[in-house]
Amino acid sequence: MTSSARGSIFLERARVVSQQAYDAQQFVLRVAAPRCAAHAEPGSFAHVTCDAAIPMRRPLSIMRADARGGWIEMLYKTLGPGLHALARRKVGEELSVLGPIGRPFVPHPERPRTLLLGGGVGIPPMVFLAERLREAGDGAWKALVLMGSEVPFPFRTRPSRLIVPGIPAGAIACMPLLEQWGVPSRLASGADLPGCFPGFVTELADAWLASLSGGELQQVEVFACGPAPMLEASAKLARRYGVPCQVSLEEFMACAVGGCAGCTVQVRTSAGPAMKRVCVDGPVFDAYTVF
Repeated sequence: MTSSARGSIFLERARVVSQQAYDAQQFVLRVAAPRCAAHAEPGSFAHVTCDAAIPMRRPLSIMRADARGGWIEMLYKTLGPGLHALARRKVGEELSVLGPIGRPFVPHPERPRTLLLGGGVGIPPMVFLAERLREAGDGAWKALVLMGSEVPFPFRTRPSRLIVPGIPAGAIACMPLLEQWGVPSRLASGADLPGCFPGFVTELADAWLASLSGGELQQVEVFACGPAPMLEASAKLARRYGVPCQVSLEEFMACAVGGCAGCTVQVRTSAGPAMKRVCVDGPVFDAYTVF
């Protein structure tokens, strides 16, 4: 049972297809939500009802969407009663899903060397974007995905077989799914995780960017999602190398469709500072207008 709302945002009774638990109370939830799956783009999110007894929905970034299969996948960490309740939902149960919501990432063909930075629960949009760039199928896009986490990653890491010039020696751990797609990835962590770069993901990105020539930098565009300090560091890094940068902001949301204006942030525009709603004016913004 579905009904359209706000144009391409749909309200669906979504069935839980799978619920996978990982270390550090992280979960990957797949639900059957055909309309959301058909319209989702990298950077968009869904507003999910966690339990009938908890009226407030939770915004979850979409990590994958399969229009043909009619499902979406979301990664979340159980912070607070709502997401703890969501973690208890079983295969076959129904959830109310509102989505897809928000303005997505927009890669530019003149900048085919895409650097995707994901931190913690900011990893999902980077996986989604990497998959869409791969699906473009023309081989023009050269994506590199760098992810950071201070807890074990929500997947089983393994050494990469894909060589990435400019990546520090010893940083060999990757995300197996991306490796399977032929998309190179590397991981960073301050938690001494095997094969990971020992530091912040932006420091790993700095090392890679520093290895590029001026001509190569002219082909680079940065995309980032994660905690605000990481996004600010990503914007500073991109500015230092003179490359464009798009960021997906994380904010608390009540309605998620622009009605309550509870998720506003100040953004610089040509007309001066303006307050924008992260849910519908974003969550993706030009990094230089925010930081």
